[in-house]
Amino acid sequence: MTLFLFPNLLATEISGRGFFSQKMIDACGIIDGLIAEGEKEGRRFLKRFSLKRRPHEIPIALLNEHTRSDEIPFLLQPMEKGENWGLISDCGLPCIADPGALLVRQAQEKGIGIQIFPGLSSIFMGLMLSGFSGQVFSFFGYLPKEEQKIVYQLKEMNKREGVKIFIERPYRNVAIFKLCLQTIRPDAELCVATDLTLPSQKVTRHTITKWRELPIPDIHKKPTIFLFSSHSPLIVKTGSNFLRVD
Repeated sequence: MTLFLFPNLLATEISGRGFFSQKMIDACGIIDGLIAEGEKEGRRFLKRFSLKRRPHEIPIALLNEHTRSDEIPFLLQPMEKGENWGLISDCGLPCIADPGALLVRQAQEKGIGIQIFPGLSSIFMGLMLSGFSGQVFSFFGYLPKEEQKIVYQLKEMNKREGVKIFIERPYRNVAIFKLCLQTIRPDAELCVATDLTLPSQKVTRHTITKWRELPIPDIHKKPTIFLFSSHSPLIVKTGSNFLRVD
C-alpha cells in the first residue's frame, strides 16, 4: 500500500519524453488508481505511460479546491486495503500550491507508505532562471481576488527580505502585472517567467521603473511566475572581481 506523489509536466503541449525518471515510469505501471484535480488531466497523464490496465480502466478520484476535509479518508481507503495509488497536480509537483498536503498528512497518520519522485517545478525553475539569489525566498501562492487585498499583500511582501514568488491564473496575469507596477517600490526588480519548458519560454527581469517604460509583456493567458526582490543588489568584491548578490 503506497501513495506515489508523481510530478506532472508544466504544459500539455510538450511530450513527457526526458522529463520523467525511469523509476517513476515503473511506478506508474503498477498503480491501481490515480488521484487528480480533474478527470481530463488525470486521463491525459495516464496515457503517457505503460499501465497494467488500459488508461480508461484505471479509476480516478478527484482532489481539488472543492474537496472537503472529511472526504480525505474515503480517498485513502483503497491504499488501506493494500492498493497502490498515485497523486498528481494539474502541472508540476503535487502538494505544492494545490490541495494534496492534507491527503499526505492523513496517509502518514494511517501508516500508508509515501514515495516521491523528482520532477518539474515552475516555482524553482522561475527562481533559477530569474538571476535572483536563492538563499532567501518566500512563496505566496495565489494572491487574493479583490484588488484592494492584492495591493495590501504586495505592500506587505515589499517589506520582507529576499525574493518573493507568486503565481496567478493566466487570465489575470496582465491585471496583476499592472498592480505590481503601481504598488512595488520603483527600485525593486520584477522578474516575469512565462511558458516555462515550452519553445516560447521567456524570462525577463527589470526594475519597476524600467518596466513602466516598456510595453506590457506577452503574458495574457500564459502560465507565468512572478518574482521580485525589494532591495538593491549587493556588490561584493572577491579578489579582483566583483560579485552581484541579489
